Amino acid sequence: MSTTKLVPKAGAGQAGSGRIGDKVFSGAALTAGALIVAVLFAVALFLIIQALPTFSAASADITGGEGFFSYILPIVIGTLIAATIALLIATPIGVAVALFISHYAPRSLARGLGYVVDLLAAIPSVVYGAWGASFLASNLKVPYQWLAENAGWIPIFGGPASGTGKTILTAGIVLAVMVLPIIASLTREIFLQAPMLHQEAALALGATRWEMIRMAVLPFARGGIISAVMLGLGRALGETMAVALVLSSGPLIASLIRSGNQTIAAEIALDFPEAFGLRMHELIAAGLVLFLITLAVNMVARWIINRHKEFSGAN
Repeated sequence: MSTTKLVPKAGAGQAGSGRIGDKVFSGAALTAGALIVAVLFAVALFLIIQALPTFSAASADITGGEGFFSYILPIVIGTLIAATIALLIATPIGVAVALFISHYAPRSLARGLGYVVDLLAAIPSVVYGAWGASFLASNLKVPYQWLAENAGWIPIFGGPASGTGKTILTAGIVLAVMVLPIIASLTREIFLQAPMLHQEAALALGATRWEMIRMAVLPFARGGIISAVMLGLGRALGETMAVALVLSSGPLIASLIRSGNQTIAAEIALDFPEAFGLRMHELIAAGLVLFLITLAVNMVARWIINRHKEFSGAN
């Protein structure tokens, strides 16, 4: 009776360890995803529970004496105004900077500019706020005065101009400087991922460099640009210290060059340390509103990206 010796196949041990590694990685990824959802749900639940006394309180007991809606609406509008100003300034400049670094600047210069942009994104917000309060605001007083005298018939430039320069427009400019590196850095990476074959084909067919960018790079990067802008918008909506240092808060007004207006994040940061009782619940309710606004912005951004991904190479 002959016996046969079983010889393990080559690579069997590696395959087994590979399957174990896949299972471990899959479990870790699933756990991380579930943890993110759980933390988000816990934050939302905390905000809702803590905000309930505000919604059930009498209107006369809320700050302003006219109910929570009348209290929160002006600072929501102020938050959106500051974020809109920031995006209107930062988006075209950020995309242009990213395009210059990725397709126009020499390789040695592009590398250095990329490092500078990344470093700007890492500067703490309080540094931007200190710069805006001590330097930018004082240097904007003369331009604001000129706008009030020559364009005061436009509501957003109505005078009298602020004597300190600490206005919602100054806050928007500071926010634009803060979110510009984020938009430029992310957009640059998207531009660099554009298919080189498409770019070379466009140039081979006689397209100029700008025509090649317009036909081969920008359509591919559309979804990424939207993502970068929405990420910048998220930071602009939630920015606290920079706005608190730069803005002389006050009631909601149409003019951008007068002292006034307020944002949700700055309102919470300035008032929460001394708040107690119903006032504390009001500020938490304001935080809940900001949470919902941010969530809505991200959902809209995701919808836009999914709608255009077939044209961007994302699939």
